[in-house]
Amino acid sequence: MIARGFNRCLGLPTGFALLLWVLFPSVGASQFRPKEQTKGPELGELVTQRWQAGVIVRAAGGPCTGILATVPLPVDWREQQVTMLEEDFSPGVKVSYQMVEGTVKLMVVEIAHLGFREEAKALITHEVRRHKLLPPKDSASFLWPEKRKLPRDVLPYLGPSPFIESNSPKIQAAARQVISEPPSAWQKVEAIYDWVREKIRYEDGPQKGALAALNDGTGDCEEMTALFIAMCRAVGVPARTVWVPGHAYAEFYLIDGEGDGYWFPCQLSGAREFGGISENRPILQKGDNFRSLVDRRERKRYLAETLRGEGGRPEVEFVRRLLPQ
Repeated sequence: MIARGFNRCLGLPTGFALLLWVLFPSVGASQFRPKEQTKGPELGELVTQRWQAGVIVRAAGGPCTGILATVPLPVDWREQQVTMLEEDFSPGVKVSYQMVEGTVKLMVVEIAHLGFREEAKALITHEVRRHKLLPPKDSASFLWPEKRKLPRDVLPYLGPSPFIESNSPKIQAAARQVISEPPSAWQKVEAIYDWVREKIRYEDGPQKGALAALNDGTGDCEEMTALFIAMCRAVGVPARTVWVPGHAYAEFYLIDGEGDGYWFPCQLSGAREFGGISENRPILQKGDNFRSLVDRRERKRYLAETLRGEGGRPEVEFVRRLLPQ
């Protein structure tokens, strides 16, 4: 999926009397460093990269005051370890870090005043060590989860999210039909995966969500991912979105014979990858139902970069780039 398709889904705020110039689009605490798994996806090849993220503000049209920006940052997951290497902050820029709903790390940038034609920056350089994930050797051993036995932090991934209408009768009916014949839990989820890849033709376009993709038979990686997740949730399998720079894929949740649960990735658009994934880009967020930082009554699929303040038309560059080794 191209960056344009990713940007239009992120819900960047408007109405701040500021000109936004976005160059690049852009997990309860116990999920960051879970116990070592003996089942589930296996850790594969390790890729180490350096990524820079942050914001640069230029007061091109007059002085600005009360500038507040937020930028999502990668955090540790089982397949990803993140180390901060360098902070590059302009004088007078205040930076703090905030966890949102226990799952997303945001860099919060405050600039009290920026004079006409002045520039301020807040940039973070991270080392991101990310493993590829390999499918389990014995997929037949995984079982359908029981809702009443699910951990509390997994339950939210059974309900609808913005643009993931798992409560739609049409989506529910399609999901029930797809899983009616395959014998094992793994094969049932894989049947949903293959059905979405077969029925939905990849096509860039405006954001429309899972139900519209089902009705139209087209969608980009976000719509294909949303429909797979909606169909899984409709039949009782927790599923969620994984966001990396410029792309999104899905994870689904099954349990083993002892009742322990595992998240498995799958790529809906592009190469067929089910139960494992060869993605190297840093994980920015997992999930798809976050409270908006602009309007607390609104929910967002993704917490994008935001900026607000007072004053005259600054140029704003949100930075997220892979650095040379």
